[in-house]
Amino acid sequence: MRPTWAEVSLAALRRNFRITQDFVGPNVTVCAVVKADAYGHGAIECARALEGEGAAWLGVTSPDEGVRLREAGIRGRILLMTGFWRGEEEAVLEHKLTPAIGQIESLNLLDAAAARRKLGRVPVHVKLDTGMARLGVPLAQLGELLAALRACEHIALEGVFTHLASAEVVDADDVEQQAILFDGSVAEIVRAGFQPRLLHVANSAAIAARRALHKNFVRPGISLYGYYLPFVSSSGRPTERRGLDVRPVLAWKTRIIGLRDVPAGQRIGYGGAFVAEGPARLAVLPLGYADGLNRHLSSLGRVIVRGSYAPIVGNVSMDITLIDVTAVAGAEIGDEVTLIGEQGTCRIDAWEHATHAHTIPYEILCAISKRVPRRYVE
Repeated sequence: MRPTWAEVSLAALRRNFRITQDFVGPNVTVCAVVKADAYGHGAIECARALEGEGAAWLGVTSPDEGVRLREAGIRGRILLMTGFWRGEEEAVLEHKLTPAIGQIESLNLLDAAAARRKLGRVPVHVKLDTGMARLGVPLAQLGELLAALRACEHIALEGVFTHLASAEVVDADDVEQQAILFDGSVAEIVRAGFQPRLLHVANSAAIAARRALHKNFVRPGISLYGYYLPFVSSSGRPTERRGLDVRPVLAWKTRIIGLRDVPAGQRIGYGGAFVAEGPARLAVLPLGYADGLNRHLSSLGRVIVRGSYAPIVGNVSMDITLIDVTAVAGAEIGDEVTLIGEQGTCRIDAWEHATHAHTIPYEILCAISKRVPRRYVE
């Protein structure tokens, strides 16, 4: 096995969940989002840890993600945040998953499947499109969906929710408008004779910055894994607003598998994209973009070796990355190298990778590939 791995701190994950639950209070349910393989951290292990810490709800994208959790022994409620595709309604019922509903077709498919199984009323959460124009029932069509829901004999409206487009923009007019539209739509739903028990709007950013949007159910995602997008003003300027005191859960590590000394002027890696300015000592790392190390880190990123930073030199290739350890005294084959995480006083987080790659930490973490084994530590 190649000496490359990711360490996932279940203790840090549980701590982040507790901080979130304490912040929102006992009357607000925390739905811990573990979609996209728990943002690259490993959905099954993270779900087990979160359920053990008291998470009564977990959020996933689709039935296949929910089924994997059920097959792994997860027994709590599982919310399918993007609903289900036609043909998946049987799996939704068999595994007791709770789907988002945003169109009449999904209602009818689920109601018919529940009738075939002779079930009572199956709980669903109606998703409202309050401004993102992605999924959810357009508000102009809400009345039609409610009429269809009233005709369903095997469906119960348990929850209503929406998703915010820019919760991290602290003075965003569109967030206020979405909140107004949500509250108005809930009032319409109640006037139509329904009594949804759970209302949810807040994602990670809104949990930290917008208490009024907590309602009685929140959906933290990236913050559970130790990150936030920056809180900014509508002009794009940073603000003093901060997220909760969460800690990164994942560290990414490898080992030096080769060393070589090169002279000044040596061209390094594919395309000779980097040229040594002087005599240099290079270390070979057994990972590359096939493992999820973004190619934009070529000759820009850095790692930590023996408690010191060492720059990436040359192009990150599919399986190999080179670093310059000239200034790292005593570097040798077998030394542990940190790509994301801490060593001594040095620290690299997913934000640093994201900055070089012109992206966000979500993508960096989700991109760490399956061939990087996850090791779960307490």
